[in-house]
Amino acid sequence: MLVLAIDTALEFCAAAVLDTGSEQFLARESQAMKRGHAEALMPLIARVMADAALPFTELDRIAVTTGPGSFTGLRVGISAARGLALAADKPVVGVSTLAAYAAPLVDDSGEEPIVVAIDARHDHVYTQTFSGRGATLIKPAVMPVDEALRAARFGAPRLVGNAAQILAARWSAQAEAPLLVETRPGPDIGWVAWIGAAAQPETAPARPFYLRAPDAKPQAAKSGVHAGMQPQG
Repeated sequence: MLVLAIDTALEFCAAAVLDTGSEQFLARESQAMKRGHAEALMPLIARVMADAALPFTELDRIAVTTGPGSFTGLRVGISAARGLALAADKPVVGVSTLAAYAAPLVDDSGEEPIVVAIDARHDHVYTQTFSGRGATLIKPAVMPVDEALRAARFGAPRLVGNAAQILAARWSAQAEAPLLVETRPGPDIGWVAWIGAAAQPETAPARPFYLRAPDAKPQAAKSGVHAGMQPQG
């Protein structure tokens, strides 16, 4: 299977082409960025496809991160994936950013829980807790950092995500210390591709997984402040 993976959920613009048959990446590229995903994504995808020496029609599917993450970034990536899939007549699947972060740590023999934490601002995180084998222990949610510490009941965890250090700094002195704290600005695009290859289009739709609505501000009639929303959920 040939999979084009796309990620614009957080502070990366990334794409990769995975050949599952040979278990090799034909091409991949990632650029760190806080803004500008809309301008950078399509040229980046074009370069990756050129490096892979593939036309879009030879792809078997397209995978894209669906969040949680930046509202603007998610719209950019999902719109691009849907458009390319429609033009090439290929299926498109969505990949949770939380699952993509956890994937490198999942092991059939793993016992330690995996806690993923993504910065949701205002002392909140998007979080999900997995068992070492990948089963969900705490469902995806957005919550205050202190509330996310309830994952300590599952034992010494491995913390991963762009807010892993934030969680580690609050970890209860009474709980077992984290075994690993891995702060990464975004998930590995390679794991987005592998999860996308295993997903089913019927159960993994390419639609935004926000966990909460954008932070909308009502228009102030007299102050001249217009309604808007923050780019990060």
